[in-house]
Amino acid sequence: MIQEGDLLWTPSADWVANTRLTKFLQWLERERGLTFATYDALWAWSVTDLEAFWSALWDYFSIQSSAPYERVLASEAMPGAKWFPGARLNYAQHILRQEEPGTDAVLYLSEDAPLAGLRWEDFSGQVRILATQLRALGVKPGDRVVSYMPNIPQTMIAMLAATAIGAVWASCSPDFGSQGVLDRLVQLRPKVLFCVDGYRYGGKPFDRRDELRRIIAGLDSLEHVIELPHLFPGQTFDVPVQSRTWDSMLDHPPVAAEDFAFEQVPFDHPLWILFSSGTTGLPKPIVHGHGGIILEQLKSLDFHMDLHAGDRAFFYTTTGWMMWNFVSSMLLAGVRPVLYDGNPAYPDIDVLWRMADECGAVFFGASPSYVDIMRKAGIVPREKYKLLNLRAIMPAGSPVSAECTAWFYANVKKDLWIATGSGGTDCCTGLVGGVPILPVYAGEIQARQLGVAVQSFDDNGRSVIDEVGELVITRPMPSMPICFWGDTNNERYRESYFEMFPGVWRHGDLLRINRRGGCFVLGRSDATLNRHGVRIGTAEIYRALDTIDAVADSLIINLDLPGGGFFMPLFVKLKPGRELDADLQARIVDTLRRSYTPRHVPDRIIAVPEIPYTLTGKKMEVPVRRILMGASPDAVLNRNAMRDPQTLDVFVDYARSQRDYRIGA
Repeated sequence: MIQEGDLLWTPSADWVANTRLTKFLQWLERERGLTFATYDALWAWSVTDLEAFWSALWDYFSIQSSAPYERVLASEAMPGAKWFPGARLNYAQHILRQEEPGTDAVLYLSEDAPLAGLRWEDFSGQVRILATQLRALGVKPGDRVVSYMPNIPQTMIAMLAATAIGAVWASCSPDFGSQGVLDRLVQLRPKVLFCVDGYRYGGKPFDRRDELRRIIAGLDSLEHVIELPHLFPGQTFDVPVQSRTWDSMLDHPPVAAEDFAFEQVPFDHPLWILFSSGTTGLPKPIVHGHGGIILEQLKSLDFHMDLHAGDRAFFYTTTGWMMWNFVSSMLLAGVRPVLYDGNPAYPDIDVLWRMADECGAVFFGASPSYVDIMRKAGIVPREKYKLLNLRAIMPAGSPVSAECTAWFYANVKKDLWIATGSGGTDCCTGLVGGVPILPVYAGEIQARQLGVAVQSFDDNGRSVIDEVGELVITRPMPSMPICFWGDTNNERYRESYFEMFPGVWRHGDLLRINRRGGCFVLGRSDATLNRHGVRIGTAEIYRALDTIDAVADSLIINLDLPGGGFFMPLFVKLKPGRELDADLQARIVDTLRRSYTPRHVPDRIIAVPEIPYTLTGKKMEVPVRRILMGASPDAVLNRNAMRDPQTLDVFVDYARSQRDYRIGA
């Protein structure tokens, strides 16, 4: 029986010698006169001497800047740190400098199309043509360009074309309903929308033209719509805004690399906006900058994923998750991302392993829930596929159990680096994760990542070891958000991360660090739902339920179960005379699926007499979640702070019964 902390893998001397991290250590000794005997010593330096560490990365990765920076870190305030003032650069330029004609830039496949490659000359050529045409449409630096597109090469091309000219990118996956899209994009007032007419999932076509019309009607700032027929080739969408087709945008003469001018923008010029849902209000529009993402992604790709130029790497994602941005950024290091559009278990439950075998992937990323699907189906990839090039797997998106880590060694490969990671949309990177020169222990994330001053804080703001606390970051990082779009005076930004510990970033995860530096992320400490690796805001659920006249109030909780599973119950208070019958349950499910995504659909709907509130009118999501996870009610809340203490009793009784789920099973 595998136990947490059991040693599962130790890197060989040859492995260690060939890692990108070892190359960086050798460079530091040669170029900076710095020697570090252990990873812990290197990490300590990286979070202590911030200017030395990040300037070393600038030089090591040969960052291209059309103007020199004045200093590395002009202000260390959080929020408000000022990195590399004076520098002018461009994210897309750093990707297209990797252009290697005659080789694939990306590989891609879908449920109904085999694995194929897109050559660099075609890929970069389309980026330059599309960027030139966006300029001709009047798109200027700072304008927002958004998409409603699946995980296909065209989406990546559109993102690079927009960012190449200094526009700000944001994307939503087409499985989002119109309200979910509008909740996000209305805040940005975009000028251009790239969109498809639908998508396929699990062998079924999903026509999104009606949803698209509602989205466009709700975005009164739109000036241009660029249509990519995906389900209905040759048909236009009939949308209420001047539109062009993807093909017409590309039907122009090639633009030579030497003739194309990338917009040179400040280090902190907005690159893209990611959305991380809050527990109240609209999803938070998190703004990341060009320079911070370039440095942070290169650091992660090289040192914590050990990816080399020419490697083929895969992580299952949709365009609505930050991992899509991360996968796109693999191009910064000359890595060939592999894109999959569709259900990860269709047309066959092992389709992703077949893909990894066919394309020669060296790196494979997926959520622990995907492993649970494989385990329950009895899939043993090593019995069916050679996976000769595969050397690393990253489970991420939810807590990883000891059994999940061990499954890879028993079922995929014995000589394999399991680089478990945890990070977030907020910084668009990993915070704790893989280190290729360290051993792998069951259920344990190897270490804190370089340049990330992670600590576990108790309620009094003291750093603790071998105790569960709040995951905090005590010193700034270049990829921390510049701001939230439209957030006057950074008020919402401060409330989100700096209210509990002023001047210290509180991430919202529970974290335990052991004495050897191993990390255990134990789920969200706030009320944001983490569903199959995708964050969902409870406010989205409540807004959809408000449209159902039978529902007076509601509370939704997501529980992380052992083995990477989830259980998400929805508690509803019904209006007088209404019953939670099959018809009402079906209506609730259908409303959530149509308004947002299938991930918003609860596992069980339970009628309760009342929803618990604090005296200040806040739903008690976090205390209820902790009670359902097994905590004593007296340990997680003060009943005197409740509007009606008796409303909690039904949840305490439900937790005691555990009739729908088991914690610690």
